[in-house]
Amino acid sequence: MADASTPALIGLDWGTSSLRAFLFGADGTLLDRRCTGHGIQHLPAGGYAAAFLAVAKEWLDRVPGLPVIAAGMVGSRNGWREVPYVPCPASPVAIAAGLVAFDTGHGVIHLVPGLSQSGPFPDVMRGEEVQILGGLLHDPMLAERSLFVLPGTHCKWADVEAGRVTKFTTYLTGELFELLREHSLLGRPAKESSPAGLAQALDHHTFVNGVAVARAGGASGVMPRLFSTRSLFLSGELTPLQTLEYLSGLLIGEEIRSVLAGLNNAACPPLVLLGDPTLCARYQLALDTFGITHVHCLNETALLGIWQIAQAAGIVASPSNTQRRGTIHG
Repeated sequence: MADASTPALIGLDWGTSSLRAFLFGADGTLLDRRCTGHGIQHLPAGGYAAAFLAVAKEWLDRVPGLPVIAAGMVGSRNGWREVPYVPCPASPVAIAAGLVAFDTGHGVIHLVPGLSQSGPFPDVMRGEEVQILGGLLHDPMLAERSLFVLPGTHCKWADVEAGRVTKFTTYLTGELFELLREHSLLGRPAKESSPAGLAQALDHHTFVNGVAVARAGGASGVMPRLFSTRSLFLSGELTPLQTLEYLSGLLIGEEIRSVLAGLNNAACPPLVLLGDPTLCARYQLALDTFGITHVHCLNETALLGIWQIAQAAGIVASPSNTQRRGTIHG
């Protein structure tokens, strides 16, 4: 049996704006990590190969032939090599079977596929599936039935049943907020008041007020209420920076209202927030406003997901009977 400190796998979480690299030991222990800003839209001279070598060459020189698995936008149409999506419902085994291996000239990389959903409104995700699998490995009780929420520019809500991602929906809440903040009348007061200081600490009261307005919107939704961001500022009830908090509450509140309406009065399954802690805290506050108080908050689950896919694909050895969740740390 290999020593736990022996490098066994390089895992890459390669997104649009950043590249994170992890060196795993034989039992899944995290031995080392690297992070650069070389996401697929910010590559250095030399492109993908140069970005990859910048984070992994030292490890590969130490252990030639070390297997490499990469998840995220690196496998997208604009990535290093496009990998076909795996259709939902998708299990860890199905995702592992969809890996695409190619020789980079500096060794073989196994690219993780994203997930797709067919129907009248097809949807896709790439990278989030690894976080979800990691979340399930972190807490196996969630595999039976749960709802994963991954806030971000394009927020994903993914249903999990029997350990499989059965369906998901993408909400452009983050992108809409950015567009309205930067390019609309609603964002103008904050930009004019503090053009260099738009990132402020969460104003709980104003944010929750926006969420509550969206919740009360009912079938009409948030569209008739968006302009209240402007009118409340003109009436002196919101300061310039508070307009952004209120707008954020409106948009996130509408997102949650829409999801809950889709449950058709059924009980909300166990809910899991994954991702940036600051953004997840905002979503947790909004969910609390809707009366959903039992929420699991997880972070850094991509590591566990990468390791699980590598095991399912046979790239690294399966865990022994004595190995348990939570091995990965660092």
